[in-house]
Amino acid sequence: MLNGNILTPDGWIRGTLHCENGRITALEGSPADPSKNGDPYILPGFIDLHVHGGGGADVMESGAAIETIARTHAHHGTTSMLATTMTAPRDELLAVVSGLGEVTRTRTPGGARVLGVHLEGPYINPGKLGAQPDAAVSAVLDEVLKYLSVAPIRVVTLAPEIAGHMEIISEMVARGVRVQLGHSLATYDDAVAALKHGACGFTHLFNAMSPMHHRNPGLVGAAFAHAEFAEIIPDLLHVHPGAIRAALRAIPRLYVVTDSTSATGMPDGEYRLGSQHVTKCLGGVRLADGTLAGSTLTMDAALRNLVSIGLPLADVSNRMSRYAADYLGIEDRGRLARGAWADAVVFERDLTLAATYVEGEQIVEYA
Repeated sequence: MLNGNILTPDGWIRGTLHCENGRITALEGSPADPSKNGDPYILPGFIDLHVHGGGGADVMESGAAIETIARTHAHHGTTSMLATTMTAPRDELLAVVSGLGEVTRTRTPGGARVLGVHLEGPYINPGKLGAQPDAAVSAVLDEVLKYLSVAPIRVVTLAPEIAGHMEIISEMVARGVRVQLGHSLATYDDAVAALKHGACGFTHLFNAMSPMHHRNPGLVGAAFAHAEFAEIIPDLLHVHPGAIRAALRAIPRLYVVTDSTSATGMPDGEYRLGSQHVTKCLGGVRLADGTLAGSTLTMDAALRNLVSIGLPLADVSNRMSRYAADYLGIEDRGRLARGAWADAVVFERDLTLAATYVEGEQIVEYA
């Protein structure tokens, strides 16, 4: 049972949330304006669709590393997530994805639910790797189907301009995969064609993609002109607040991801991002050449960042939970409603995270 200002799909109520067997059984209360009382905020648990690591562990290690990652992010309000891979040689990536298929079958006590896999690469443009290893390849349907057979692949990032990828997009979409455009040098026309083939998202908007110019709109321009959904990293390092605001006006259901690495929740120092060595310092993670290499962002910090640049808390909450659930077609997460999973976060008035509930389990230890 939770008491406070509860954000429901219909707006704020001041009252009580009841749950049983991991599900919300009732919401009692009356409409309220949280600015007029001192009760805590109760929001839907955060859903992060782009997680590479945390707590010193990397998704590409698979196995027990995923337990560490799931617990680390639950301590910061994430109640469900996608384990996100790095580009790697086929045999190595297949082994990792197979291992991830195993860990998605159960939830680590004290940790976030791993809903499936976000395959970020290897089907990206070698000219726009960002921090991805130099192992990009063109997609081949038999290989894609092999990955799909060993794990629940929920999202795939690819570069649409690579020969053969338009057909692959259609094949993946037909199998329920959300295809995102990213790590790409695509033209505006390439991107529009990919959207017509069923692609529906953009990976870490602005980063590692062809930028917008008024005579060459690129991938960013296509997102602004056509996207319903796109992910963005609001650590205020990857994207300037002004660019975030521009994206908010253009893309109705822009949603938050962390793109977090093994350095998340850890002190400054040397870490791994897949096969890459990265350094955490000055609030970011970089390769030796200075390239941004994921982030150390957590979802509770992302909430505070977005509020700090002027977004209303209810709007921020939607962008951290409901829109990601909508993107994946999940109706029983990302919202506080009767019958939904009891995934919730409790924030004090100063936006300090006070508690995380994952499927009704209270997470009580915080970093």
